[in-house]
Amino acid sequence: MSRNKFLASSTFRLALLYVTLFTVSVLALFTFIYWSSARYMAAQSDAAMETEIRILSERYERSGVVGLRRLILERITRQQPTGSALYLLMDPLSRPVVGNISRWPAVEEEDGWLSFRLETRDRDDAQTHPARAKQFALSGGFRLLVGEDIQELKAAERQIIVALSWGVILTLLLGLAGGFFISRRMMTRLEIINETSQRIVDGDLHRRVPVSHRGDEFDRLATHLNRMLDQIQELMEGIRQVSDNIAHDLKTPLSRLRQNLEEISTHRTDDPELSESLSHAMREADRLLGLFNALLRIARIESETVTPTLVDLSLADLVKDIVEFYEPLADEKHQKLKLVIDAAPQLSADRDMLFQSFANLVDNAIKYTPIGGRIQLRVGSVDQKPCLNICDSGPGIPPEDHERVFQRFYRTDSSRSTPGNGLGLSLARAVLQLHGATITLRSNDPGLCVEIRF
Repeated sequence: MSRNKFLASSTFRLALLYVTLFTVSVLALFTFIYWSSARYMAAQSDAAMETEIRILSERYERSGVVGLRRLILERITRQQPTGSALYLLMDPLSRPVVGNISRWPAVEEEDGWLSFRLETRDRDDAQTHPARAKQFALSGGFRLLVGEDIQELKAAERQIIVALSWGVILTLLLGLAGGFFISRRMMTRLEIINETSQRIVDGDLHRRVPVSHRGDEFDRLATHLNRMLDQIQELMEGIRQVSDNIAHDLKTPLSRLRQNLEEISTHRTDDPELSESLSHAMREADRLLGLFNALLRIARIESETVTPTLVDLSLADLVKDIVEFYEPLADEKHQKLKLVIDAAPQLSADRDMLFQSFANLVDNAIKYTPIGGRIQLRVGSVDQKPCLNICDSGPGIPPEDHERVFQRFYRTDSSRSTPGNGLGLSLARAVLQLHGATITLRSNDPGLCVEIRF
């Protein structure tokens, strides 16, 4: 199966939609996890700072500025050199009394909380870290600032983002891999059904959809399809058998009737009307015999009881003989019968059967093309395979009838006034299918083109 065909399949699109929805769901879940985790860590940090402020304010109430200063120094000394707690006590004149930051942050307050950039020095390298603090007013005009360097908190949040991002990427990759595997598996089984259906459309009515031992929904579908195909084949065989039996049973009486008419016509008669009637009756008998012979020949070809005599031949030479054979008939209608040879492909086929098949098509083209029209036969190759196109400037066939005209006895409305029995195209298609070739019709604007590919 080609990549473009697989990517355009409904199973792959369905799997891709499922992967997309699942990835979006996982992304929403991971976003909630990140938001909850970050909010929890921030709340814990804020709660710790508020507890510290409460302890320091109680010490100030009991021991005044001296006791508060001593406690802050103990806190600062204990956490050095790696502590993240920040302290600053300012007197009523906004002068620092004690603390581990040099000045009051020049930022706007938000519900008493201050977010600012803290300048630090690590091995003589000046750095700035994000910090968060809360201020508290003490009695006597003193102000207390308690905060925390949240560099590690932000780093933890970034780690969570990275971990969750990788989780989303892995989820997407695993989902795509799973979707590809499931789609490939489903497409493989569907392709078996499609291939079998195409073989049946091409004429292999005995082909059936294989059924596995799993007994799943595909097997149940295959079973129902096979039962339907059995019934269709049985009905078609019945209809075909009826027409074949009629042709076979009537062929002998018609042959005897034709022979009797010929014997009667050999006797001398002076009645011109009787002679004309006998001639007309013999022509009708010949037409009916030809019809029944065509029916029986189609039946033998379709039932594969006829074994073609395969010989190596040139398609161009075969078509040349057909053109030479029909040139006089085309000249009678002042038609231009032209042969174009783009290539001279070789093939192995039964020459007589192909000659008859091509002759039916050329005869139809001459018959339905008006006086002074043109008919062109082009021999070439497509994908290094022999190809023949027969195009005319006649009335053509409506697109909706392109398949129906290959049915036995089917004739379009425009052809009912012309001689014929509606078996020429059926016989041509049966012969070509026996040789593994396909025949298709298309419009020529005006006229009809018949394309044959081996």
